[in-house]
Amino acid sequence: MRAVIQRVRSASVGVAGDGVIGEIGIGLLVLLGVADGDGDDDGAWMARKIAGLRIFPDEQGRMNRDLEAAGGDVLLVSQFTLQADCRRGNRPSFIAAAAPEIAAPAVERVGSILRARHGLHVENGRFGASMEVRLLNDGPVTIVLDSRDDR
Repeated sequence: MRAVIQRVRSASVGVAGDGVIGEIGIGLLVLLGVADGDGDDDGAWMARKIAGLRIFPDEQGRMNRDLEAAGGDVLLVSQFTLQADCRRGNRPSFIAAAAPEIAAPAVERVGSILRARHGLHVENGRFGASMEVRLLNDGPVTIVLDSRDDR
């Protein structure tokens, strides 16, 4: 699994015809791409890292607080394009991305773990939909995580 995580002052995701379907204030916008072969261990690792990232400022302005200490929420949006391979030519290959029937439940599992094990409020995008994501980046602070880096 790959995630691009942005510390935000606010973020929302919408779908044409339905308007805004997920919205948070202070917290993390997590764009999550599931790779072929990712399993439950990858999802648990990713959720633990997201919840534990100490990227919110403390009283001295140092990045020393995690999401819970900052009182933040998560906006979790699936994004298969994070699995793009651009090594050859100019057209990305998405062959490494997990099939939708595998990826959709994997994204849901990450959200469920963030809620159940870490007590976080999580809003979601809509898997497979063409979404419009808006954010007010804070910092900016952007972190890239890959669950396979831990292996």
